[in-house]
Amino acid sequence: MSEAEPPRRRPVTRRIDQHLTRLINALYPDERTRPGYAKLARQIREATGGTLSGTYLWELASGRKHNVTLEQLDVLAEFFGVPPEYFINDDVTERVNSQLRLATALREAKVRSLALRAEGLSEESLDALLTMVDQARRLQGLPLVEERGEDEPG
Repeated sequence: MSEAEPPRRRPVTRRIDQHLTRLINALYPDERTRPGYAKLARQIREATGGTLSGTYLWELASGRKHNVTLEQLDVLAEFFGVPPEYFINDDVTERVNSQLRLATALREAKVRSLALRAEGLSEESLDALLTMVDQARRLQGLPLVEERGEDEPG
Protein backbone atom coordinates (compact mmCIF):
# COMPACT_ATOMS: atom_id res chain seq x y z
CA MET A 1 0.00 0.00 0.00
CA SER A 2 1.47 3.36 -0.99
CA GLU A 3 1.55 6.30 1.38
CA ALA A 4 -1.07 8.16 -0.69
CA GLU A 5 -3.65 5.39 -0.31
CA PRO A 6 -5.92 5.54 2.72
CA PRO A 7 -5.82 2.46 4.95
CA ARG A 8 -8.40 -0.16 3.99
CA ARG A 9 -11.03 -0.97 6.54
CA ARG A 10 -11.92 -4.55 7.30
CA PRO A 11 -15.27 -5.85 5.96
CA VAL A 12 -16.89 -6.13 9.40
CA THR A 13 -16.21 -2.50 10.29
CA ARG A 14 -16.55 -1.10 6.79
CA ARG A 15 -20.13 0.09 7.10
CA ILE A 16 -20.67 0.66 10.82
CA ASP A 17 -21.08 4.37 10.11
CA GLN A 18 -23.74 3.77 7.45
CA HIS A 19 -25.67 1.36 9.64
CA LEU A 20 -25.55 3.64 12.67
CA THR A 21 -26.61 6.69 10.66
CA ARG A 22 -29.50 4.74 9.11
CA LEU A 23 -30.71 3.69 12.56
CA ILE A 24 -30.47 7.24 13.93
CA ASN A 25 -32.38 8.60 10.93
CA ALA A 26 -35.06 5.91 11.27
CA LEU A 27 -35.56 6.62 14.98
CA TYR A 28 -35.45 10.39 14.52
CA PRO A 29 -36.66 11.09 10.96
CA ASP A 30 -37.10 14.83 11.52
CA GLU A 31 -33.66 16.47 11.44
CA ARG A 32 -35.00 19.45 13.36
CA THR A 33 -35.88 17.33 16.39
CA ARG A 34 -33.03 14.81 16.10
CA PRO A 35 -30.89 14.91 19.25
CA GLY A 36 -27.22 15.74 19.07
CA TYR A 37 -24.72 12.98 19.74
CA ALA A 38 -24.20 13.98 23.39
CA LYS A 39 -27.93 13.77 24.09
CA LEU A 40 -28.24 10.55 22.09
CA ALA A 41 -25.37 9.02 24.08
CA ARG A 42 -27.17 10.02 27.29
CA GLN A 43 -30.39 8.40 26.02
CA ILE A 44 -28.48 5.23 25.16
CA ARG A 45 -26.88 5.17 28.61
CA GLU A 46 -30.24 5.70 30.34
CA ALA A 47 -32.01 3.05 28.26
CA THR A 48 -29.33 0.35 28.28
CA GLY A 49 -26.84 1.10 31.04
CA GLY A 50 -24.12 0.97 28.38
CA THR A 51 -21.61 3.76 28.14
CA LEU A 52 -20.78 5.47 24.88
CA SER A 53 -19.66 9.08 24.83
CA GLY A 54 -21.26 11.58 22.50
CA THR A 55 -17.89 12.14 20.85
CA TYR A 56 -17.33 8.43 20.27
CA LEU A 57 -20.86 8.06 18.91
CA TRP A 58 -20.22 10.93 16.48
CA GLU A 59 -16.90 9.39 15.46
CA LEU A 60 -18.62 6.07 14.73
CA ALA A 61 -21.49 7.69 12.81
CA SER A 62 -19.14 9.87 10.77
CA GLY A 63 -16.76 7.02 9.93
CA ARG A 64 -13.83 8.53 11.79
CA LYS A 65 -13.71 5.55 14.16
CA HIS A 66 -14.58 1.96 13.50
CA ASN A 67 -12.88 0.11 16.33
CA VAL A 68 -16.14 -0.81 18.00
CA THR A 69 -16.23 -3.59 20.57
CA LEU A 70 -18.81 -6.37 20.71
CA GLU A 71 -20.09 -4.86 23.95
CA GLN A 72 -20.61 -1.50 22.24
CA LEU A 73 -22.39 -3.19 19.32
CA ASP A 74 -24.62 -4.93 21.87
CA VAL A 75 -25.46 -1.60 23.51
CA LEU A 76 -26.25 0.05 20.16
CA ALA A 77 -28.32 -2.94 19.05
CA GLU A 78 -30.30 -2.94 22.29
CA PHE A 79 -31.02 0.77 22.09
CA PHE A 80 -32.11 0.71 18.45
CA GLY A 81 -34.01 -2.58 18.78
CA VAL A 82 -32.03 -4.51 16.20
CA PRO A 83 -30.02 -7.72 16.53
CA PRO A 84 -26.28 -7.14 17.06
CA GLU A 85 -25.70 -9.01 13.78
CA TYR A 86 -27.26 -6.02 12.00
CA PHE A 87 -23.88 -4.33 12.11
CA ILE A 88 -21.85 -7.24 10.74
CA ASN A 89 -24.06 -9.58 8.68
CA ASP A 90 -25.26 -8.30 5.29
CA ASP A 91 -28.32 -10.61 5.23
CA VAL A 92 -29.47 -9.43 8.65
CA THR A 93 -28.73 -5.83 7.68
CA GLU A 94 -30.90 -6.05 4.56
CA ARG A 95 -33.76 -7.74 6.43
CA VAL A 96 -33.74 -5.08 9.15
CA ASN A 97 -33.39 -2.25 6.62
CA SER A 98 -36.45 -3.59 4.79
CA GLN A 99 -38.37 -3.52 8.08
CA LEU A 100 -37.12 0.02 8.76
CA ARG A 101 -38.31 1.18 5.33
CA LEU A 102 -41.74 -0.30 6.04
CA ALA A 103 -41.94 1.27 9.50
CA THR A 104 -40.88 4.63 8.08
CA ALA A 105 -43.47 4.42 5.30
CA LEU A 106 -46.21 3.48 7.78
CA ARG A 107 -45.57 6.67 9.77
CA GLU A 108 -47.38 8.56 7.01
CA ALA A 109 -51.13 8.55 7.66
CA LYS A 110 -52.14 8.15 4.02
CA VAL A 111 -49.75 5.23 3.46
CA ARG A 112 -51.10 3.58 6.61
CA SER A 113 -54.68 4.22 5.47
CA LEU A 114 -53.97 2.73 2.05
CA ALA A 115 -52.46 -0.40 3.62
CA LEU A 116 -55.39 -0.82 6.02
CA ARG A 117 -57.95 -0.37 3.27
CA ALA A 118 -56.21 -2.97 1.10
CA GLU A 119 -56.51 -5.64 3.78
CA GLY A 120 -58.94 -8.37 2.77
CA LEU A 121 -58.91 -7.60 -0.96
CA SER A 122 -58.47 -10.44 -3.43
CA GLU A 123 -55.06 -11.25 -4.91
CA GLU A 124 -56.25 -9.81 -8.23
CA SER A 125 -57.31 -6.55 -6.61
CA LEU A 126 -54.03 -6.29 -4.70
CA ASP A 127 -52.07 -6.90 -7.92
CA ALA A 128 -54.07 -4.15 -9.64
CA LEU A 129 -53.36 -1.73 -6.78
CA LEU A 130 -49.64 -2.57 -6.88
CA THR A 131 -49.60 -1.91 -10.62
CA MET A 132 -51.27 1.48 -10.07
CA VAL A 133 -48.83 2.40 -7.30
CA ASP A 134 -45.86 1.36 -9.46
CA GLN A 135 -47.20 3.52 -12.31
CA ALA A 136 -47.67 6.50 -9.95
CA ARG A 137 -44.06 6.06 -8.75
CA ARG A 138 -42.85 6.05 -12.37
CA LEU A 139 -44.83 9.20 -13.15
CA GLN A 140 -43.26 10.97 -10.16
CA GLY A 141 -39.76 9.75 -11.02
CA LEU A 142 -39.50 7.60 -7.90
CA PRO A 143 -37.65 4.28 -7.94
CA LEU A 144 -39.71 1.12 -8.01
CA VAL A 145 -39.79 -0.82 -4.76
CA GLU A 146 -38.48 -4.36 -5.02
CA GLU A 147 -39.82 -6.42 -2.15
CA ARG A 148 -39.99 -10.14 -1.58
CA GLY A 149 -43.30 -11.54 -0.45
CA GLU A 150 -43.60 -13.44 2.83
CA ASP A 151 -43.92 -16.72 0.99
CA GLU A 152 -40.85 -16.17 -1.20
CA PRO A 153 -37.45 -17.56 -0.18
CA GLY A 154 -35.31 -15.04 1.57
